[in-house]
Amino acid sequence: MKRFALAMPIALTRTGLGYRLQVQHPDAKASQRDLGDLFSKMVIVTLFASMAVRLAKDAAATGHVTGMLLLASEALVVALTLVRRTAATVDRSWKARLLTGFSTFGPPLISPSSFAFAPETLTIAVSAFGLIIVVLGKLSIGRSFGLAPANRGIVSTGLYRFVRHPIYLGYLITHAGFVLANSMGWNLIILGAADIALMMRAVCEEKTLAKDDAYRSYMQRVHWRVLPRIF
Repeated sequence: MKRFALAMPIALTRTGLGYRLQVQHPDAKASQRDLGDLFSKMVIVTLFASMAVRLAKDAAATGHVTGMLLLASEALVVALTLVRRTAATVDRSWKARLLTGFSTFGPPLISPSSFAFAPETLTIAVSAFGLIIVVLGKLSIGRSFGLAPANRGIVSTGLYRFVRHPIYLGYLITHAGFVLANSMGWNLIILGAADIALMMRAVCEEKTLAKDDAYRSYMQRVHWRVLPRIF
């Protein structure tokens, strides 16, 4: 029996008695995944826009620019999320979803503060250093960037020669700079919880990536996830 594929969702099947048209119904699970992906992108864009308004108003009123550096870092997350490559393998467990949710949707909830624990020159330097790491890491990973733990291609060049999750290191540094410049309990709790979830997410990601022989070989060459000799 021979089957000739026509325009979806119809297929022409040849049988012993002639030809028969069959309507092929779309994969319901695939449709749900597409809707879920679209919803997550909409939420990210909405939260980012809200954070951008708050930080821009604060910068205009106070002249402080540390928050704008964090905004630039988060803008890269939004941009790469919208153009990311389709994953070959995705961890859709509830653990992965919760860790992704806390680490991704937490930072946009931060708020500017009038109290700073450190002088702005220091917080700008810390945040700028973190932002540079984030930018270089994202230039290396390109469209392989994603939110949920997934295999979108193995990257081992650029900053990935030194640690396996350099972008996460950049996040930790920019978050530290922001908390030093906007020292209120809310920001410390939000970013602290987000960063703990981020480290747990790194471990979760590697369970998915380690199914790939190329990544296991990469792990043998680059021993540290985020902080050399620590984690």
